[in-house]
Amino acid sequence: MKLSMRFPLNALRVFEAAARHGSFTRAGEELGMTQTAVSYQIKLLEETLGEPLFLRRPRQILLTKAGEQLAPKVSEAFAMLQEAMTSIRGEVETTLCIHSTPTFASQWLARHLGSFQLKHPNIAVRLDTSGSIIDFARESADIAIRTGRGQWPGLRSHLLMKVYFTPMLSPALAESIGGIHEPADLLKLRIIDAGDPWWAQWFQEAGVPDPGLQGRPRSRLGAQSFEASAALAGQGVAILTPEFYADDLASGRLIQPFDILSSDNTDYWIAYPENRRHTPRIRAFRDWLLCEFGMPLE
Repeated sequence: MKLSMRFPLNALRVFEAAARHGSFTRAGEELGMTQTAVSYQIKLLEETLGEPLFLRRPRQILLTKAGEQLAPKVSEAFAMLQEAMTSIRGEVETTLCIHSTPTFASQWLARHLGSFQLKHPNIAVRLDTSGSIIDFARESADIAIRTGRGQWPGLRSHLLMKVYFTPMLSPALAESIGGIHEPADLLKLRIIDAGDPWWAQWFQEAGVPDPGLQGRPRSRLGAQSFEASAALAGQGVAILTPEFYADDLASGRLIQPFDILSSDNTDYWIAYPENRRHTPRIRAFRDWLLCEFGMPLE
């Protein structure tokens, strides 16, 4: 595929937006253009290249093989142009927008973020939290900390920490039934969020294949950090990630009655758009976070 010396730059911008959104309509909304104007620019680019870039189907567009080859290169090129313009103008970095799960934000990030800002005083930070996976094309986030397996199309991801889970509770609650001596003793107490699949897996690995969780009340609190708060208050047994509650375990506010740690291979990752991997504020935060967790840099 070879561009002429007078390739249509505006058409490339329109193509990048359409490929990213998978929609001419949404590309037009982003760029302030009508759908007809978007279609014209795409057609102009296709004529320049001599290759179709999209398969037009009713209510759907799909990238052709040529489109799939071109899209990441165009996205990267525009990201590099933006970075170069910012560098030339000497602009000070403004705000780094981080999206995180509530538990990681409250149990780790909020406690360590100050050291990042001391190292990078020109980068302001905005932290948003939710349990959902954000769409970088639709939401104003630079970088995300999420759980999963690290395989998200269009995103660069780096492993931060492996996630293990095990039951934890307050010492007073354990004493209320004469102590916890075997895994089945936990079933004498309220199980916080008995519908969490972590519980079934942990009991199976602990030698309790049929704990009867189906008949217990379901009470989803929405985040592990909220379940930990309930456990600290003696409201039941929570299944938690010990790394996040090391201080509570060390102080005796929580106890971990068994050494059995389970994992469902859903771990913590840092992720950001592939075409923005050279953005200075993203690179600075990524490198700092990987160093904090002792993970290798690129």
